[in-house]
Amino acid sequence: MSEETGQLGGFLPYQLSVASNAVSSLIAERYRKRFGLKVPEWRVMAVLGDAGTMTQRGLTAATVMDKVAVNRAVKVLEERGLIARVPNPGDGRSHLLALTGEGRAIHAEVMPLAKATEQELIAGLAPGEEAMLRGLLAGLRQRAMELARRNDAGPEQG
Repeated sequence: MSEETGQLGGFLPYQLSVASNAVSSLIAERYRKRFGLKVPEWRVMAVLGDAGTMTQRGLTAATVMDKVAVNRAVKVLEERGLIARVPNPGDGRSHLLALTGEGRAIHAEVMPLAKATEQELIAGLAPGEEAMLRGLLAGLRQRAMELARRNDAGPEQG
C-alpha cells in the first residue's frame, strides 16, 4: 500500500507536516550550502530579522518549534557570531536575542532567495489559489490555537 493511499497519507496533519517539510527542505537546501544554516537556525534568524529582538521563550512561541531545537539553534548561531544576547530593559532577569551585523547581512542575502523560492512554488498554483491557500492555512492555525487554549483550560465545569 502506498503512503498516499494509506490512512496516514490521507490524515490532514500528516499532509501538512509533509508539505511543510518539503517546502522547508527546498528552501534550506538553497541556502545551506552557501550559508551553512539548517532549517531551525534559519527560522530563528528569520524571526529575529522581522522582530529585531526577542527572548528565547518568545522565539520558541514564534517559530512553533520545540524549546530544545530553539536552544540548539540559538547556541549554534551565537557560536557563529550571527546572534547576540542583549540586555532586556523590560526584565532585568532575562535577556533578548538579536541578529549581529553579520547575522543581518546573511538575513538580507537569504530573504531574497527564500522569496524567490516562494514565487516558484506559487507559480504552480492557479489564479486565486494562493489567496485561498493562505486563508485556509490561517484558519487552520487559528482553530488549532483555539483548541489548544481550550485544552489548556481543562475540562469545562457545568
